[in-house]
Amino acid sequence: MELAKIESLLEVYFEGNTTINEEAVLRSYFMSDEVAPHLASYQTMFVGFQMAKQEVSHREVVFPKETNSQRNWWYSIAATAVIAIGIAGFVFQEQGISSEEQEALVALKESKDAMLLLSNHFNKGTEDLAFINQINKTKKRILK
Repeated sequence: MELAKIESLLEVYFEGNTTINEEAVLRSYFMSDEVAPHLASYQTMFVGFQMAKQEVSHREVVFPKETNSQRNWWYSIAATAVIAIGIAGFVFQEQGISSEEQEALVALKESKDAMLLLSNHFNKGTEDLAFINQINKTKKRILK
């Protein structure tokens, strides 16, 4: 078996694109005693797969017995009632706001008032700058 072919098959195998025949070639190579030393670590993997393939469970599987269909009918009615009560509670809940929401609205209003006050003082300051600008224009005309 060519070593380059085995290495390329391994790459394709780990990408998950090998066919069943290519996997059989890999299994037969790694089950033999003629494995290249740099590929010996893969041999234990393929030997483990072969051993796992031969394992058989002797445990008895027991399925649960069918429950009473009338009991299931009552469960479905109870679940429907709970869902209906939940939806009704959501639809008919009071549209009031909580105390935390009221505090947040008060804080928002106070912030708006503070920003408005700051804006008014800033605008007054810029009006004074307009007078200074007028003085500078006049000074330039006189000095020319």
